[in-house]
Amino acid sequence: MIYNIRKIFTILSVMVLGGALVYNCEPEPDSLGEQLFLDGAANGNESSYDLIAYNIKNNDSIRTDAFKLLDLISTSSTSSRAVLGAFNESQFGMQRASYFTQVRLATYNPDFGTNAVVDSVVLVVKPVYRADSLKATTTDENYIYPDGNVDAKKVVSTYPITKFGKAKKSLTLEVREVSDFMNGFNDIVYSDKKFETYTPVLGSKEIADGNVSSVTITKDSDNSALFTSASPAIRIKLSDANTLFQTKIINKKGQPELNSVSNFIRHFRGLKVSVTNIDGYLFQIYPNDMELIMYYKSDLVDSNGTTTRPQTKYAFDLKSANTHSGYYEYNRAGATIQTYANGNTATGDLKLYAQGMGGNSIGVKFPVATINKLKELYQTNKAAIISAKIRIYTDKSQWSNAYPKPSSSDLTIVQRDKDAEGKPTTAYTTDYTSLGAAFIPVRAYDVDKNPAYYDFTVTQSLKDIVESTTNVDYSNRYFKIDLSQFLPNSSGALAGYAYTSRSFSPLRAVFVGSDPTNADNDTTVTPNEIKLRVTYGTKK
Repeated sequence: MIYNIRKIFTILSVMVLGGALVYNCEPEPDSLGEQLFLDGAANGNESSYDLIAYNIKNNDSIRTDAFKLLDLISTSSTSSRAVLGAFNESQFGMQRASYFTQVRLATYNPDFGTNAVVDSVVLVVKPVYRADSLKATTTDENYIYPDGNVDAKKVVSTYPITKFGKAKKSLTLEVREVSDFMNGFNDIVYSDKKFETYTPVLGSKEIADGNVSSVTITKDSDNSALFTSASPAIRIKLSDANTLFQTKIINKKGQPELNSVSNFIRHFRGLKVSVTNIDGYLFQIYPNDMELIMYYKSDLVDSNGTTTRPQTKYAFDLKSANTHSGYYEYNRAGATIQTYANGNTATGDLKLYAQGMGGNSIGVKFPVATINKLKELYQTNKAAIISAKIRIYTDKSQWSNAYPKPSSSDLTIVQRDKDAEGKPTTAYTTDYTSLGAAFIPVRAYDVDKNPAYYDFTVTQSLKDIVESTTNVDYSNRYFKIDLSQFLPNSSGALAGYAYTSRSFSPLRAVFVGSDPTNADNDTTVTPNEIKLRVTYGTKK
């Protein structure tokens, strides 16, 4: 393939004006070697080479404690995520997500007043929703607000929850009290850790249509607000929790259980939110925005000696100072992944199964034969590597469905190796460290089609091996690809290779590995086997 200077200016323009866009055309040489083409100084040729690609089994487990779910490196609460739901399909099997959180008092040694009695307790869960897709707005002009039987107007705005899975399935959420001590905020928790709970269900809520609503209630007499939900939320009334909160909270007024953090988190150990289903969809929530509100009444005596019992609300603290964790269950019996995900690091696996939340990663290695061919080109023909990309396709037959395919930002790639002492190392790819934040390591193509494909730029990583004046030991070097995003720090820059959304990414996809027979029905189309695509230049 011959590239000229006009195409070089084209790609530079695209990088400046829309580097994050998804393209549906062939990629161009990257900036590490494009200077070789200037003024017609070199010919550019593109060739494909074999790779070894295999499944990396993560034992369906990943860290899901507060440091992984709550994005403590960022100042934005919306960058913190957890996952709820269940999804079952033939390729990966069943995946179900629950969420645990400690509960703290807003203030310690609280005074609930005289003769305090719990009216109700509500857990508010705020899911990620499609804010640009308002489905309906309903208005009830004749609503009666129950506390005081006040004439009011109720406005409900409904939005679809952002889902991955079978969107039309219903889910039922359940809330239980945790019986295990959940340890401290700094303790590491993995996704296969199931904290035990007491048997009674405190409350449940069916999400029948997969939607979430915001509610505003205003008084008819003066239009003042009686109730406003700041954002759409799932409100779970803990109808069976009144006795629990009366006994464990209200009746403990002035006692040691309510006088300090350490005492309280051993007295009331936390809550579990889960689903009863084994199929449906997965959805993300904002854990730092969850609310636990206790409504109660106590005696209020005015200056005339008249006693009234107004309703008061007490908001518990569910935010980041607590221990939080995600618990993920799997059932892969009979799923196709059991056939193909063999972890063959010698010749590669035929299919590659990538899945967030502790599922498989993808490993990619340079075979010795590929490196030797490129070294021969470099040493004999003076061919310099201009661009090197790992191209990977989704599997047209195994992953033919309506589920969204990953975008460019939904995939991460890191470089793994061993140091001089034989200890494993992980880092950004050398392309990223060479080119910095402006560098886009992966581009997605045809994500609205079947198959989609993805190019991961590994130019500098390959040049370091092929064009080195000394023999580089790359026997333990490989790339690790995950369905996740690199997370930013408080200033907006990437926080580091270890900070990703793997812990709460519900995505999955099946890709073509070392399968030379995998192609479209059109026999003229090149098989979609994973390949290293190298553009190299030779001087005229």
